[in-house]
Amino acid sequence: MLPSSAEAMQAQHKKRLSWMPWLWYRLKPKHLLWAAPWQQQVQQQLTALETITIGDNCFIAPEAALFAEPGRPITIGKQCMIAANCFIHGPIALGDEVSINHSCSLDGGSKGIVIGNQTRIANNVTLYAFNHGMAPDMPIYRQSSQSRGIVIGRDVWVGAQVGVVDGVTIGDGAVIGMGAIVTKDVPAWAIVAGNPAVIIGDRRQKPLTGSNIDSPLD
Repeated sequence: MLPSSAEAMQAQHKKRLSWMPWLWYRLKPKHLLWAAPWQQQVQQQLTALETITIGDNCFIAPEAALFAEPGRPITIGKQCMIAANCFIHGPIALGDEVSINHSCSLDGGSKGIVIGNQTRIANNVTLYAFNHGMAPDMPIYRQSSQSRGIVIGRDVWVGAQVGVVDGVTIGDGAVIGMGAIVTKDVPAWAIVAGNPAVIIGDRRQKPLTGSNIDSPLD
């Protein structure tokens, strides 16, 4: 039996929110009547099953996979957005107003990932806060991993398909161009791009608008 037109529209609206979570903050009161209980249920189930703390007015897509065993917590600040098909494994701490768009993969290793307030993470970004050993005298999968952690400052824009390796710190206000592979620390306000990423500019010297940036975030 096919769902009613209203049920089908509501299901499609939920899917749209999951993949474009910034729309959550534009919902009309009539939509919040069904959307708020739905999102509350998603978040209550997460906090009941995992070591997760979620701030006020957040949106977490039910299609996102969040895992936080004891000792590997996930802390989410106020008004954060996590879109569909993200894999997020603690320890991870998000500040307030952090946006993580669809299909990102974040693993905190043992030292963790910290992301500052108002930072935007575009789709398909990978942040891995650990590395395998590579000694030639045994298979890689048998070697212990090492973790130094990843720190991303506030008001950072990480473009689509960026990779950030363990041990990197990205300063406040930096912009990471689409497809960059970040293997070294990035200074505050720097604009970096490439593989490996190199500094190509400074936000304070050349003001940017949305039309000047390669990778849409939301």
